[in-house]
Amino acid sequence: MASCSLSSMKAEAENTTVPNWLELPRDITTNILQRLDTIEIVTIACHVCPLWWNICKDPLMWRTIRMTNLHHLQHKHLELVKICCYAIERSCGHLEDIDIQFFGSNDVLECIAINANNLRCMRLVYCRRISDEGLSLAVRNLPLLEEVDISFNMLNEDSLEALGRCCPRLKSLTFARMLCEHFGYGSENIGAFVIAETMPGLRHLNIEANKLTNDGLVAILDACPLLESLEIEACFNLNLTGRLGRRCHKQIKFLRLPIQYSEYSFNSDDDDDDNISYGDSLTDEDIYYPYDSDDDE
Repeated sequence: MASCSLSSMKAEAENTTVPNWLELPRDITTNILQRLDTIEIVTIACHVCPLWWNICKDPLMWRTIRMTNLHHLQHKHLELVKICCYAIERSCGHLEDIDIQFFGSNDVLECIAINANNLRCMRLVYCRRISDEGLSLAVRNLPLLEEVDISFNMLNEDSLEALGRCCPRLKSLTFARMLCEHFGYGSENIGAFVIAETMPGLRHLNIEANKLTNDGLVAILDACPLLESLEIEACFNLNLTGRLGRRCHKQIKFLRLPIQYSEYSFNSDDDDDDNISYGDSLTDEDIYYPYDSDDDE
């Protein structure tokens, strides 16, 4: 009886044995590792075993760099910059897509410019250490950029002009601003006329919470004939009750308008362009910025 019991226990143990990950084909292991966040690859995966270290040395592992999770904020700013630059340099020029939130800086941009001239997609969101000068210098070496998101930063028209003139393949631009900026001080049509002048090839444009006026929107629609997607939510200076609203619906396939027009009918022939009053409905979520400290320690 004891013998039978031991045999059954042994068989059960064999059936529940943890699989040996080292026996997986190399391409499958590579695919799994590429699904990790960049900081997890650099700080953990690289050190698991010689096989994983060897895979992580392959520049093709770094075609995409993604550092967007909020838990990264437990690391010091300079640590995140160091990890990001390490990954960029590891790509050896193969980097095509980079997505960063909160810690991006001019130092990161300089590293991208030196090591990633094949970059196609760049998202730098809530990176308030990036300056117009830093971005303008970097994009001179990034002529293949097609998709750029520089939302919720401290950037203005100089950055947009540099993008438009240095990146002729640009198809998608996201330049959303904090809603509180719309109600604060600042110029109308931030970047609208620069976009119209320098980015004729745009297919997608998001300029949410911009102080965009009808004149700025008309300039964009006239100068960007390929535009298929337009997001202008929280652009409260617009009056779309007349011809301009109907033109937007006719010209743009995917359209996201300020909330006051969400249920408005654009089939009317009424060309009344009277001003509309809008309610102030700011919430804490509208103005919350989770990483606003200048403490680099």
